[in-house]
Amino acid sequence: MNQLRGVLPAIVTPVDANGNLNETSYRTLLERFYERGAHGVYVCGQTGEGLQLPPEVRERATEVAVAATPQGRHVVVHVGAASTAEALRLTRHASAAGAHAVSSLPPGSAYSFQEVQAYYEALAETSNVPVLVYYFPDFSSSIRTLDQVTSLCSIPNVVGLKFTDFDLYRLSQVANSGNTIFNGRDEVFVAGMLMGACGGIGSFYNLVPELFVSIYEDALEGCWARARQSQDRANALIQAVLQFPMLPALKRLLTWSGIDCGYPVLPRRVLTGDEESALRIAVENAGFAPDRFLR
Repeated sequence: MNQLRGVLPAIVTPVDANGNLNETSYRTLLERFYERGAHGVYVCGQTGEGLQLPPEVRERATEVAVAATPQGRHVVVHVGAASTAEALRLTRHASAAGAHAVSSLPPGSAYSFQEVQAYYEALAETSNVPVLVYYFPDFSSSIRTLDQVTSLCSIPNVVGLKFTDFDLYRLSQVANSGNTIFNGRDEVFVAGMLMGACGGIGSFYNLVPELFVSIYEDALEGCWARARQSQDRANALIQAVLQFPMLPALKRLLTWSGIDCGYPVLPRRVLTGDEESALRIAVENAGFAPDRFLR
């Protein structure tokens, strides 16, 4: 899986009023990502609201993503679910549909590390494609130590992980073991690349994939000052948007830009009218046009 690298937007999932996948908007998002140089896509993760969507919608999102992805780009499908049985169902489907890898959040902090490891072992055994573990201590404290991360990465068919944390020293330790590591904190993508990440998976790639592609390419060339400038620009946008609930804000910005992404899946709320007005001002003050993303 040495080719599994680069910039992978954690794509939002546009849904219609009936809760079904808005396939037209979804395909448009995918097309725009690839036009702007994205190396693949991460389907139905937290940003894609996978845990809130029924499995039939998630499976259709996988099928559309695979069909719309050009040769040489990669589809990674998040298969985490409320039950292991559903996660295994989604894993089998993603493998059969043509995904290039699957990934999953850990079950959560209520489970012991032994239970988490058994969960990933079941995914890896079921999957016909490589597996990326998901290290996200803010989501689950069940994975705490470097030895635990290393143990998960040693499971047969696990090739590495999505690393969503600011402890980039630990990222480097895992990367130095030969694992495929995707940086998961958008704010420190350039630093994650410096410390050994092979790419990134992120929420704000939905809005400005080309900016993160430029960071990635400059990092590969060792142009760190230029990469840092792009990171600073991205961080201005991130700081502006994170004054508001992130998913509703991302979906509104994309909708204002001409791609109808609908509203968040319940129980997430929508932005109020005052919040929408303030979001426009905040994004403009950060140096971006709130209705020009992905145009």
